[in-house]
Amino acid sequence: MAKLLRKAFGGLNIKWWHVVVFAVLAGVYTGVMALLPAARDTSFQDISISFECWILFAILLIVNSRSPLDSALKVFVFFLISQPLVYLVQVPFSELGWSLFRYYPPWLMWTLLTFPMAFVGHFMKKDKWWGLLILGPMMVFLGYHYFGFFKEAVHFFPNHLLSAVFCVLTMFLYPLFIFRDKKIRIAGAVLAAVILLAASVLGLLDKNANTYDTMLLPSGSETCGIEYDDSYTAYLADPEYGEAHVEYVESIEDWMIAVSFEKTGDTELILEAPDGTKTYYTLHVERYSYDVKRKE
Repeated sequence: MAKLLRKAFGGLNIKWWHVVVFAVLAGVYTGVMALLPAARDTSFQDISISFECWILFAILLIVNSRSPLDSALKVFVFFLISQPLVYLVQVPFSELGWSLFRYYPPWLMWTLLTFPMAFVGHFMKKDKWWGLLILGPMMVFLGYHYFGFFKEAVHFFPNHLLSAVFCVLTMFLYPLFIFRDKKIRIAGAVLAAVILLAASVLGLLDKNANTYDTMLLPSGSETCGIEYDDSYTAYLADPEYGEAHVEYVESIEDWMIAVSFEKTGDTELILEAPDGTKTYYTLHVERYSYDVKRKE
C-alpha cells in the first residue's frame, strides 16, 4: 500500500488526455451525486458542495507535474472542464434548468485561482522545509472542512462520517507522501494532528451550530387537525431529538410550533391542551427536512 501511495504522489506520468478524461469523469460523477435523492445529506453528495475531494485531485496533479507551468495548466484545465460539467449533468433533471449555472460563479473564481496556487504548489516537490509552508494553508482549509463534517457526525450521526474520515486520512497522507525528508514529514504529521485535535475539540463544544430550526403545523391546518394557541404545550416524545414550543408567527398572523431538531430519525410530537388532552403526531426527521402526520 505504501508503495502504491508513493507512486500516486509523484510517480505517475499524467498526460493531457488523462487530465481531460479525469476531469470529465469527476464532473459527471459529481453531478450525478448531486441529483441522487439517496445521496442527499450524505458524504457521497459532499463532493458537489465542498472541497475535500477536489483538494486531493489538485494535489495529485501538482505532485505529478513536470514543471510549475505544467502544474498550473493541468490543474486549471481540470477545473475548467469538471466544474461546468457538474451543472450541465443536472440541467435536464432539475426544475431550475439552465438557471443552475447561477451557482457556478464561485467555482469559476476558484478555478481561476487554481492557476497561481498550482504553480506555487509545484515547489513542494523540492522537498524543502518551506514546502510545508505551501502545503500548510491547504491543510488548514481541509481542517475547516473536517470541523464541519465532524460536528455533523457527532450531532447527527452518522451524517457525513465518511467525509470526516476522508479528511483525517488525507490530512496525514499529504505530508507523509509528498515529502521525502523525514523531519519535514514528521513536522507535517504533527501539524495535521494539531489541526485535527483543535477542530475536534471545537466541534464537540459547538452544540448549537448543528440544530435544524423550523416551524410546522399551523393552527387549524389540515395536517394539524386542531385549533391551538399559547395555552397549549408542544414537546417531543424523546427530548434527545430536540425542543418544541408554540409560537405566534407575525408573517402569517397565526400560531405554529417552533422546533429545534438535534437528531435525525423517528419520534413523536405531542400537542397538549390546557385540560391535559394530548394530540400525537409522528415525526420523521432528516437533516434539513421532516415529515409530520397526525396519529389517529
